[in-house]
Amino acid sequence: MTSAAIDLQGVSCTFISKDDPGQRYTAVRDVTLTVGAGEFVSVVGPTGCGKSTLLNVAAGLLSPSTGTVNVFGEPLQGINTRAGYMFQTESLMPWRTALGNVMAGLSFRGASDEEARSQADDWLRRVGLGGFGDRYPHQMSGGMRKRASLAQTLVLDPDIILMDEPFSALDIQTRQLMENEVLDLWAAKKKAVLFITHDLDEAIAMSDRVVVLSAGPASHPIGEFTIDIPRPRDVAEIKTTARFIELHAAIWAVMREEVLKGYQQQLKVA
Repeated sequence: MTSAAIDLQGVSCTFISKDDPGQRYTAVRDVTLTVGAGEFVSVVGPTGCGKSTLLNVAAGLLSPSTGTVNVFGEPLQGINTRAGYMFQTESLMPWRTALGNVMAGLSFRGASDEEARSQADDWLRRVGLGGFGDRYPHQMSGGMRKRASLAQTLVLDPDIILMDEPFSALDIQTRQLMENEVLDLWAAKKKAVLFITHDLDEAIAMSDRVVVLSAGPASHPIGEFTIDIPRPRDVAEIKTTARFIELHAAIWAVMREEVLKGYQQQLKVA
C-alpha cells in the first residue's frame, strides 16, 4: 500500500503569547489529516481557524507541539524538501525578471544556467507567459504575477504542492482562469495538493476532498466531504450543476455556525 503524501496524526500547535508569556494559545488541536499521492485536498473554515498553521506544519516551517507528521511514510524532519509552497502574498523577487524568478530555484539547486533557462522557459510557456520572460514583476498584472509564481513552484517538480489562498487577491475572471490552469497542470502531473481557501465554491470546484475546520481557538476537523464530480472540470460551468449545489449545501450546513463563531471572535478582537 502506497504511503500518504502527507499524514498528520493528532497534530496540535500551541503558541506563547507575545504580549504575555504566561498565556498560551492553541491554534489547532488534535488534527488528523491525510493527502494521498496524486490527491487534491482543500481545507476550508472560518478566518483564524488555523488553516495556514496546518500548511506550515506540512511544509516543515512549523513543528507541532504534539502529534506526528509523515511525508510518504517518513517522519518529517526540518523543511519538507518534497513540497513546493505557493504563498498568498507576492513571492517574486522584484529585481528579477519573470524568467529570472523561475530560474532561481533551479540555480540554487545547482542547475547550470543553460538547463535552468531551458526549464524556466518551458514552464513560462505552460502557464501562458511564453512571451513575457523579460518582464519584471512591476510590469506584470496580478494574474501574470500569479502565473509566474505558479511556474516558480512547479519548475522544481515537487511531489507535493502546498497552496495558501493563492488566488484570493485576483478578480473573479482571472481567478477562474487560474483555477482551471492549476487543474489542467495538476491533471497532467497528478501531484499531491493541499489547498487552503476561504472560498467554498473554489474548494468544491477543484478538489477530490474538502476538509472543514471549526472556528478557533483549538480548531479541529468537523467534517470531510468527497467531491464526486467527474473530471475534467471547468470551475465556472460546474457551479450550476445539481451535484455541485447539493455538495455546497451539505458543506455549508456544517460550516455556517463555525463561520458565525469566527466572525464574532473577530469582532471581539477589533
